[in-house]
Amino acid sequence: MARTIGSNGARTAEAIRQAGVKLIYKHGYEAMSLRQLAAEVGLQSGSLYKYFENKQNLLFDIVREHMEDLLGKAEADLAGLADPMARLKAFSAFHLRYHMTRMAHVFIANMEIRSLEDAHRAVVVALRRRYEGLLEEILRQGAEEGVFRVSEPRVATYAIISMLTGICMWYRPAAASARTSWWPSIPASWWTG
Repeated sequence: MARTIGSNGARTAEAIRQAGVKLIYKHGYEAMSLRQLAAEVGLQSGSLYKYFENKQNLLFDIVREHMEDLLGKAEADLAGLADPMARLKAFSAFHLRYHMTRMAHVFIANMEIRSLEDAHRAVVVALRRRYEGLLEEILRQGAEEGVFRVSEPRVATYAIISMLTGICMWYRPAAASARTSWWPSIPASWWTG
């Protein structure tokens, strides 16, 4: 991709981030070279350092931005909902919708966390825990109100998030049936006595 004449710094930084997502998703963080990245955005390799101090900072920027966006949008979707069942449905629908439309970012955030330096990883893990905390609080509230039977809310949180994220690995909208809604209704009996 040739660099656009007259492009500004913010647009170039965003182009580098998007190219980074594409290349990391395709090749993995360790295999992506700065030379590939520069070529993808039409820059000289040395010019990348104007925008990102190093490859590690680019990865951290991509993953941190993803986690902050995920958390902020989830909180917005849950705002104003008090009923635990409504909150669980809203959280689940949000998680699926968000992850299905950002597969590359999700893959990078989950698989390349191992490539982050300790300080960067700590920031991302804290954001991830805040996100998981949203669901854990829903499950705790539902258990306290007798809406759900959940003896271990934290374990259930990990299980639900794992299942929801797992769907994103195999589900493809083009292969779905002609039904307008593929999200199944979950019988209330699964969650209550």
